[in-house]
Amino acid sequence: MVKVKHSGDKATVYARPLARLIEQLQRLPGVGPKSAQRLALHILKRPETEVEALAQALIDAKKQVGLCSVCFHLSAEPVCEICRNPSRDINTICVVADSRDVIALEKTREFKGKYHVLGGVISPMDGIGPEQLTVQALVRRVSQQKPQEVILAISPSVEGETTTLYIGQLLKPFTKVTRIAFGLPVGGDLEYADEVTLARALEGRRELD
Repeated sequence: MVKVKHSGDKATVYARPLARLIEQLQRLPGVGPKSAQRLALHILKRPETEVEALAQALIDAKKQVGLCSVCFHLSAEPVCEICRNPSRDINTICVVADSRDVIALEKTREFKGKYHVLGGVISPMDGIGPEQLTVQALVRRVSQQKPQEVILAISPSVEGETTTLYIGQLLKPFTKVTRIAFGLPVGGDLEYADEVTLARALEGRRELD
């Protein structure tokens, strides 16, 4: 038995395997001690077949899901479904920071082009420069494919603005570069915006200065 510390100087005693499960669940984003405990106890109550299916799904996702070789979106294939889809507009590329942004934009059903996922934003404080992102792959892609427009859809944080301006300067020699309009507060994340806001942001995009 081990003790796991909680707020208010209270300690709850758990069997060691349960304590390990709670500890691992707390590593998930947005999962605090109480939520982790609730999830762990729920898992213990489920039939063993369901728990095994959950564990296998986690393992399979980790082993089988990688990055698309073209746009760097999450994919179980070398090239993702969006890049393989012949009905998508090859003349427009939307650049986003994360695959979560692709998912958010796809829910709007407004964008019919292709994507490019940077894998983050430029953040010197966190040791993330252009070299840690897929910036050079984007420049090569745009220079070779020569799309009519590249839309920069990056959340309006300080780091996002830096990334937008940096990439815009790199791409301007090759194509028209626009940025989406935002009905979001500075620092807001694209993935948390509602579908209507994102749709209007795409419609109201403007050319990058």
